[in-house]
Parts: sequence; structure tokens; C-alpha cells
Amino acid sequence: MDTQQNTALTRALAEIPGPLPARGVIHIAIPHTDRFTVVGNHLAQHPDLSCTAVGIAVRIQSLPQGIEIGIKALAARCREGEKRIAAALRELEAFGYLQRVRDRLPSGRVITRTVFCNQPTALLRPRRPAAAPPHAQAPAGAQAAPERVPAPAAARPETPGQPETLAAPPVPPTPPAVSPPAPLFVPLVPAPTAPKPPPRPLPHPSEPTPELDRAATAFLIDLHRHAPQFTLSETDVRRLAPGVAAWLERGVRPDTIRHALTDDPPNLLKHPAKLLKYRLTELLPPPPPGIHDLAALARPRITVTPFQTCDGCDRAFRSPTPGHCRDCREHREHRSEATRIAA
Repeated sequence: MDTQQNTALTRALAEIPGPLPARGVIHIAIPHTDRFTVVGNHLAQHPDLSCTAVGIAVRIQSLPQGIEIGIKALAARCREGEKRIAAALRELEAFGYLQRVRDRLPSGRVITRTVFCNQPTALLRPRRPAAAPPHAQAPAGAQAAPERVPAPAAARPETPGQPETLAAPPVPPTPPAVSPPAPLFVPLVPAPTAPKPPPRPLPHPSEPTPELDRAATAFLIDLHRHAPQFTLSETDVRRLAPGVAAWLERGVRPDTIRHALTDDPPNLLKHPAKLLKYRLTELLPPPPPGIHDLAALARPRITVTPFQTCDGCDRAFRSPTPGHCRDCREHREHRSEATRIAA
């Protein structure tokens, strides 16, 4: 018995205009008339999203508004487990497609709304305010209302030698400025075309000295003996010397600086000076603590109340100041109260 052939597929391939490609996928595009969802290529071909995240995003985008899209609700609809669905939702949230917003109802209850945006990069573009609808035209048989002409000002007696004063025409009121509505969804990841902050400057020592400059220069010149990849030119040594001097000023040993700058370099290190500048700037340790900071660190945290000797009965008791113990104080209070009552 022969294998059954799909004649419909063969006929559809024959109707494709032009020669068919020798390799790769061949698309048979049949327009949808109902039950379809428009998905952008920025999502379908996203380079950093997993296929599970793309599939979950398409499933969420196809659902009607108000449907639950929690982890358990999606696990009941999909074959993937809760762990894969949770990881996919975290990916979508990281790239701005999904966001959870806390909102307070009029009754005072706080709920969490899940918002899905099919094109988060479009929210970063400035939105133009919606144009006002054109005024409704009057019917053909109706007559246009006559315009109101401002009445002329009352005649004033002219004074000889003075020019006639004319009234200024009325100024039409300016319409209020319409501000664009605030976006309801703000993506967490900036767009690739967003301006990047300028790089941090190379650190410099607070008190530069010739000794620090000579030690930093010698350190950079000798660096290639320990790490051959970090062979620097004379210009690079002069440019990076203040950064190494800042580390030396803060009491960092040369071996520690060398390990921090040269450990775990990239496989193909094309610009060693740029890597050294980045690490000198980003890995700069804090300045050493001062004498007062070390004294506060060595100070005991628990205050011990010293022993005192009672002035009345010579009993030992704890108190920050000398005086009487508790029994002697109570005895003196009772005796003064009895003397006051007797008087």
C-alpha cells in the first residue's frame, strides 16, 4: 500500500510564485479571517528570550482581557510545569513585556494587577495628544447664526490738540494646553537606543606626590612580567598611573592590586588599557578608617554599671553614682513620712 500524499500541500506549493528555495523553510501564508492574534517579530525573534518565554507571551497575548495568567492558571492550560512557567514570566518581566502593579480599590483592599504590553519599546516614544474631533456641521437648511459685532465705544468729546484714542480689539481666549496622558505601563528595561550614562572618570589620589607617581609608574611597567597580556605603551602607563596611585594611597599592597587587575581576563583581550581603566575605577576600595573610627570600633558596646558602697550600711550595690542602697533609701523615705505625719 502506497503512502498517502497530501495533494493540498502539493497544490499550495505549486501556486507559490517564483522559484522555491533549495534549503530552509518555505512559507505558505493563508490570511486569517477570525481567531487570530498579531505578534510582532520583536517578540517572535527576540534574541534574549527563551522559546518557552516567547510561547508563554503569545499564549497570554491571545487570551481575552480579565483571564487569570498566574503560574498555576497557566500551568493548567499549558504542558509546561510551574517552574518553567515561573522562569518564563520572570524573563518577560525583565524585558518589559509583563509587569505586576499594586493597586488600591475604593474599598481599601490592595490587589495586584498583571499588565501585559505587546510592544514595550513603543511606550518609550513620546506620544502625541489625540486630535480634537472636528466640529459638527450644521444642516443645509439651517441659517448660520449671525456674528456678534462689539458695540462701538461711547463717543467722547474731542479735546483740541489731543489725538483720538481708539479702543483695542478684543483678544480671543487661548485654549488650555492639553497634556498627553501618562503611560499606564513603564518597561523595566530601557530601549537599546536610550542614551547611556557617561563613564566614570579614572580615580586620582587626594594628595599626589612624586613618590606615589614613581611607584604607580613602576607598577604598570612591571605588569607584563606577571601577566604578558597586559603589555602597555608609554602613553597608557602615563594615563593609568593616577589610578594606581589612588589605590596605593589607600594602603593597598601591590600584589593585591595586581591580582585585582589581571585575574580572569577575557579570552581575546584586544584593549588591555581599557580593561585596566575599568577595573581601576569600578573596583576601587574605600579609604582606610581613621583613628576615631577605629576607636569607636574598639569601644565596648555593653556598658557595665560599677559597684558603689552605701553611705548608710556599707552594702555594695550597682549604681553609676555613689549614694545609698535601695533599702536605705526606702527606710529614709518611711522615716521622713512618719515625721511629717507626726508633725
